[in-house]
Amino acid sequence: MTAPLQGIRIVDLSTVFSGPMAAALLSDQGADVIKVESLEGDTTRMIGPAKGDLSSAFIAANRGKRNIALDLKTPAAIEVLHALLARADVLIENFRPGVMQRLGLPDADLAQRYPGLIRLSITGFGPDGPRALDKAYDAVIQAIGGVAASQRDPATGAPVILASTVSDKVTALTAAQAVTAALFARSRDGQGRRVEVSMLDATLAFQWPDAMYNHVWVDDAPAPFPEFGATQRPWRTADGHVATMVPQPAEFAGMCAALGRPDIPQDPRFATLPARYRHGKELRALLEPLMAQFDNATLEANFRAHGAALGRVNERPEVLSDPQVRHNQSVVEVPNGDAGRVRVARSAARFDGQAQAPTQGGARLGQHSAEILNELGFDDHRIAALRASGAVRQSP
Repeated sequence: MTAPLQGIRIVDLSTVFSGPMAAALLSDQGADVIKVESLEGDTTRMIGPAKGDLSSAFIAANRGKRNIALDLKTPAAIEVLHALLARADVLIENFRPGVMQRLGLPDADLAQRYPGLIRLSITGFGPDGPRALDKAYDAVIQAIGGVAASQRDPATGAPVILASTVSDKVTALTAAQAVTAALFARSRDGQGRRVEVSMLDATLAFQWPDAMYNHVWVDDAPAPFPEFGATQRPWRTADGHVATMVPQPAEFAGMCAALGRPDIPQDPRFATLPARYRHGKELRALLEPLMAQFDNATLEANFRAHGAALGRVNERPEVLSDPQVRHNQSVVEVPNGDAGRVRVARSAARFDGQAQAPTQGGARLGQHSAEILNELGFDDHRIAALRASGAVRQSP
């Protein structure tokens, strides 16, 4: 099967996670992605265990891409960039507002020069407004967007920053979907488009159905509902931890039966879902000692037999050996040049039953500079001049 985005060419100017992960997802689905990196390299090259300039974080966010290293502050490098854009379908950047203009690449000029180009701009807070020029990283957006307030330390009640760049990642998913929508629209009218995605907007949209449900009503608001997940955390068992969700009446009854207490659903405090939310602390106090009596395997078997959902809490190394993860081939091994094989999580979507997985890992800084320049029609003399001037870097 031909990959869905086969033939689409993407120039990726973005750094860290929000833009690079969007581009990596599109690469998994068949797009030819060229990452244009500064001569100093992406910050993620320094995050996680590394072999030289290849870190695990960089590989995960930049798998499957070719790499050219350019100093975009030089006119010669901007000339190279324009040569790339002339052949591209999509441009991805996540600079703060104003940076592209300072580089001599205002959007109006790009739209005129490349009328079919999809221009994706990812920002922290949006293109304008009181915080538009502020620096934005994931923890900052988690704080402002309500994610931290939605996660509370059970002992102190203090807000918690998730130990995962969730705002970056949901922004990447949002951006990748928006790019494919823009490409679909272009297939009908031939027009490129500017697509803008802010991390703050993506995070708020992600939060809204559950974490912000008490803020949906505008007129004649009903009484507030207990906050979603206020008592939702793993349960300690005889040999580890598990997590469960049982919103349906039959599922709640099944859980209680699996724990040897089929009478619990008859208690008025727990008879309905709203009641269980309002009496969450009492329910948790009742269930905790019951959960602790069983080991994980017994709980899994009991819950399955009674039609209730439950999963053991895998420690990070255990995720790799989880039977369903292995069956789905969710984590794949790919070659990464002289760094050897690496593991990456493949894109989740399957097309006609076929998974879309990268065929290679991440590139070293400037690894494909000469190759890409040759494709653009630069001869060896011009490439040597670009390298000598410092406009281009080629890895050894």
